Amino acid sequence: MAARKPPTERQRRLGAELRKMRESVGLSLTDAARVHRSDKGTLSNTESGRYGVGADRVRVWAASYRCPDPAYVDALVEMARERRFAGPGWWDEYADVPGIALDLAELEHYAVRLRTIQMTHLPGLLQHEDYVRAVFEEEVPALAADSFRQRLDFRLQRSRVLDRPRSLPCTFIIHEAALRMRFGGPVVMKRQLEHLLEQSERENVDIRVLPFEAGGFPASAGSTLYAYGPVRQLDTVHTDTNVGSSFLHAETHLANFRAVLDRWEELSLEPHASRDFIREAAQQQ
Repeated sequence: MAARKPPTERQRRLGAELRKMRESVGLSLTDAARVHRSDKGTLSNTESGRYGVGADRVRVWAASYRCPDPAYVDALVEMARERRFAGPGWWDEYADVPGIALDLAELEHYAVRLRTIQMTHLPGLLQHEDYVRAVFEEEVPALAADSFRQRLDFRLQRSRVLDRPRSLPCTFIIHEAALRMRFGGPVVMKRQLEHLLEQSERENVDIRVLPFEAGGFPASAGSTLYAYGPVRQLDTVHTDTNVGSSFLHAETHLANFRAVLDRWEELSLEPHASRDFIREAAQQQ
């Protein structure tokens, strides 16, 4: 994959995992550079994602760090191969879209499973075009016309991940508040809710509603996405609020968000009851 400047979140993640492996055996950058017959600057730039690293080198480094998990090493090797051989992703065509949004699309593309919590907006992967337009029309400051068109098209293209040949299981937990918000007015919202019902028929889509009457629940950002990697160590959490977005992958964060998602799912309606709830909400528009 051709690297963007600055490096993508996925490129930074590969470097961060190599750094974690090095630190797990107590090697300093200077010591590791000596072991790898490299220099400290090159190693530092590789661990920050600014420099690429070949698949063979990943295996050599993992062996020198005595990594005991072959599945984890294989997953890192695959990440290194992607950077060199996969070529640009479809998201790289959207130069005017913020880099963190491109990183999110890349995260979704490589995930093996997605779980998400939505408080006030409906899931981006399930948004109808008219709803997307209405949401973007509320941006402050207002988007320029060209930027508006790019972001609209980008948001719609993201949903293609649901159609990929290798099925992507997705669980969308939606708070009732997001179903009641009337972005674009009742006509637009009714069409959006009908679109949710259509998408819920997909075998890989599990939509669950958390109704107001469920009572209290663990706090969450406006939008929280848990993306499962090929191995547990490569899971990632993406949070989105009105003050910014972030990617988290420390095990303490991952464990916390898994527990939050599990609790939200326990409190939510089952898929069939959720469809009935959404259908009734659409009829009330």
